[in-house]
Parts: sequence; structure tokens; C-alpha cells
Amino acid sequence: MSKKLGLALGGGGARGVVHVGFIKALEEEGIKPYCISGTSMGAIVGGCYASGMTMEAVREALVKLRTFDIVDIEAMPFTRLSLLRSKKLQKLFLKYIGDATFDKLAVPYSCTAVDLYSGKLHVFNEGSLVTAVQASSCIPGVFRPVEYNGMLLVDGGVLCRVPVRQAKELGADVVVGVDAIKNSAYPVSKIPNMISMAMRVFEIIDTVNVRNERAAQDYPCDLLLEPEMEGLTQYSFKTTDKAYEEGYKLGKENAEKIAALIAD
Repeated sequence: MSKKLGLALGGGGARGVVHVGFIKALEEEGIKPYCISGTSMGAIVGGCYASGMTMEAVREALVKLRTFDIVDIEAMPFTRLSLLRSKKLQKLFLKYIGDATFDKLAVPYSCTAVDLYSGKLHVFNEGSLVTAVQASSCIPGVFRPVEYNGMLLVDGGVLCRVPVRQAKELGADVVVGVDAIKNSAYPVSKIPNMISMAMRVFEIIDTVNVRNERAAQDYPCDLLLEPEMEGLTQYSFKTTDKAYEEGYKLGKENAEKIAALIAD
């Protein structure tokens, strides 16, 4: 009997579509994860997979995605914590995931979010899948935070880019992490406006936090994959096909290595 494989799927916006191709390639090689933990786009892809959606269906849904499908402009954004509301995003998740709950999922699954009140990471592993995925992918300042059990939740990537520890906690013997962002703080030549400045500060903090976490002796990741995906941005879904192909290639290239890790 092979060891239990856990996938830790990180955030990355449009670059996170790499996870769809990656899982599809592993399936073709006869490798299926025992469990999945996800953050942000990784939470969306992982949640769809855990709920029973095929990767073909997920890819088709992402290809069809248009800005109007998620843009839900807030009337008074600066008094309500965000530029956009989350109603359209919630409806989109309900369309594909339905009213699934964690106890009914095909594979063990968890996803991360961050509570703005306590400043701590929250791990979803029970209750409504839609609520969990929505909270995990709620970009701070862009989408309205999700209120849940006295918490105010935003994107798990604020504190946890790739949830490898959470995959281990689900019972994985072997954890394979996929980081769609890699180094988010690439050198830049200019910072044109206030929004760019805020994003740049977050990128720098994120990169340092990730570097420190991965330097820990108890970092429970057996294989960390960081696809280059040169030229692909987090912020445009016009390149979803390219991100998918990069993920498919990544899966095929590493299938033999992963198979060896989970073999007895």
C-alpha cells in the first residue's frame, strides 16, 4: 500500500491555474492525492477537486471567467473595507460547488484564511465549503472580508502562501507543495502609484515570511515545486490556458519523482 499523498496548493491569482493542469497530469499518471490543503486560488482548485469536479470542468469554468462575473462594485468602498462586494464571487462558487460541506467531500480537504481581528491564521476543515473557499480567496481591500464565527476573514496568503503544514495535519505521509508565485518580490524599476506601493510592500513582507518559514527544520514538505511561468501575471485571467499548460508540464515532469516518494 502506497503512502498517503497530500497536496499543498498555494495562492497566486491567475497563476494559480497551474494547479489545475498539475492535478490533471498526476491523474493521467495514476497518482491521486489522499488529501489537499489550499490557500487562495489553491483553495479554489482544491475545493473544486474535493467536491468532485473534474479538472476539465474547472479549466472550462476558468476559461469562461470574465471580469463582470466577479466585479460587484461597492457603493461606499472606503467605509465598508473593500472596493468590491463579494456577492457575485459567492454566487460563482455556489454555481460550481453547491451546498457542499466538508464532511461530504470526496477527499480530506482544508483551506486557510486570516482573521483580521486576532491576526491569526484560521484553518477551515468543517462547515460550508463555499464559505471556506470564499474566505480563503478574499483579497484584502478588493473583496469584502467574510464574517464567520466572530472573525473577519481574508485571503490565507497573508500568512500562509503554501499550506504544507495543513496538508500534513490532514494525515498525509508525503507532502508535495506547489508555489505558483515563487519569489513575489522580483526587483522593479518603478512604483507608479499608491496601490502599486501597497502591493510592493506586501510582496516584500510575503517573500521574507516565506523564506523564514521554509528555513525551519520542521518544515514538512517532501517536494516543493515552483514553476517559473515566465511572463504570466497573477492579475489577468487572459492567460489561463498558458498557466494550465505549465501545470500540466510540471505534473508530467515530476510524476515519477512523486510516485517514488509515495511508494513503499
